Amino acid sequence: MPSMNDLVRQHTDLEEGDLEWLHLLVSEWQLLSDLSFADLVLWLPTRDGTRYVSVAQMRPNTGPTSYQDDMVGHLVPRGRRPLLDVALDEGRIVREGDPEWREEVPVRVESIPVRREGRVLGVIARNTNLLTVRTPSRLELTYLQSAADLAQMIAGGAFPFPGQQVGMDRAPRVGDGFIRLDADGVVQYASPNALSAYHRLGLATDLVGIPLGPTTAELAPTRGPVDESLVKLASGWAPREAEIEGNDCVIQLRAIPLKPKGERIGSLILLRDVTELRRRERELMTKDATIREIHHRVKNNLQTVAALLRLQSRRIGATGDSRARAALDEAVRRVGSIAIVHETLSQNLDERVEFDEIADRVIGMVAELSPDGRVSARRVGRFGILEAETATPLSMVLTEILQNALEHGFGPGERGTIEVGATRTEGRREASRLLVTVQDNGRGLPESFDPRSDGNLGLQIVRALVEGELGGRFDMVRLGEGTPDGAGAAEAAGAAVEGSGHGAPGAERGGGTRVILDLPLDKHKNPAGRNTPAAGRGTGKRESPVP
Repeated sequence: MPSMNDLVRQHTDLEEGDLEWLHLLVSEWQLLSDLSFADLVLWLPTRDGTRYVSVAQMRPNTGPTSYQDDMVGHLVPRGRRPLLDVALDEGRIVREGDPEWREEVPVRVESIPVRREGRVLGVIARNTNLLTVRTPSRLELTYLQSAADLAQMIAGGAFPFPGQQVGMDRAPRVGDGFIRLDADGVVQYASPNALSAYHRLGLATDLVGIPLGPTTAELAPTRGPVDESLVKLASGWAPREAEIEGNDCVIQLRAIPLKPKGERIGSLILLRDVTELRRRERELMTKDATIREIHHRVKNNLQTVAALLRLQSRRIGATGDSRARAALDEAVRRVGSIAIVHETLSQNLDERVEFDEIADRVIGMVAELSPDGRVSARRVGRFGILEAETATPLSMVLTEILQNALEHGFGPGERGTIEVGATRTEGRREASRLLVTVQDNGRGLPESFDPRSDGNLGLQIVRALVEGELGGRFDMVRLGEGTPDGAGAAEAAGAAVEGSGHGAPGAERGGGTRVILDLPLDKHKNPAGRNTPAAGRGTGKRESPVP
């Protein structure tokens, strides 16, 4: 179905300001439809003036529909519907004397001109299903009178109110609670739902005959003087919205002044009891705060563990056991990478993180191992926003790969560069993926090194996280070389880095190593791929060939 914007631009010459006015009208006309118990169809004359095009339609929540089919996009020639012609040409509301019969259903048809700044832009056809007509109740009579006033305001260009667009999903509707006020703000009619809402606020009497503004202000406890703005809103002096809270109850109010002939004759007050909705929102906020506090405490605990490990490392270093100290230092960095993720999660409202910040901090943490900054590290591309279940293991994997590139790719006194690249592929039919590359211009892989089988604890950690936690694939290649089953990923990774504007590290020496991570971002779309490593694919980080 074409949108209103498409239909207006295709068939009419209306200006952008006119289109915005029509959008504002359509955002508000559910109110008119419900008060009228009628379907509404917005017809606009085409640019050549020979036809009308229907650009929007609304069905009532308070009565049966007159149209079983969608009318949007229909074209009718001028003259076929005389009421549209009269309303457009004369700029007045036109009501037909006898109802039309549509599929054995009697329908009363009216036409309401839509005016803006003195010009008639189009016509609203109001179609009322008369099949279930009965003697109207006082509620229905009040609805219909209010609908007639709103129709006069639309025809005069006084409704909708500029700058007062209301979201249809959150604004009170007619059925939620309805009050009609006179020009002095005294209640003329209150629906049963409206009366129940005020009883929950603490009102012990009927609403009819009392001034709504002062009564509402008394029911809503405030500190200090009476809130004059609340009095004006509940008296219907201006189109406004507000929420009032009292007696453990929250009521949403919306005021709509009625000015069918330019002078205010009264107001409509729509209201809804949102107590349960606000309670759930507060619960969610409490849960969010609790989750963030948990992440914060986990981060603090991990930092405490890291500090203890660091202290133990220093004591062991004093004894001269370099291998034990190196193992503890690695553990400190692993714990630190997890703490970074929890610190970021503690600052967010959801379980997702901007991983670029985490990657930069991990790169900086590992780069501190380089004496005198001989080996520099940098990031190219963007990781983007990742789920927490992906960010935590990925930070550890990135720490392991960077640490080993620094320790085993460069000898004492050698200078070099490590580059971390990230490329996301977003697909509709296929699952989105993240391609991560870590490459350096160091010594490269030893001739006898096989990432499928060589390595110790670090390789085991990376293999378990990439295959088990992330459901991805891992490869390691010499720069300039491919693998039988990984050439495609290697070429894609190289193209991503070359397209970044930076030369690939290793080009200046002809050596170096590229580590490739191919990770799914939408694991729920391919649950079979989780914990299922690709056949024949090696996973791991570069380790010293010495076990």
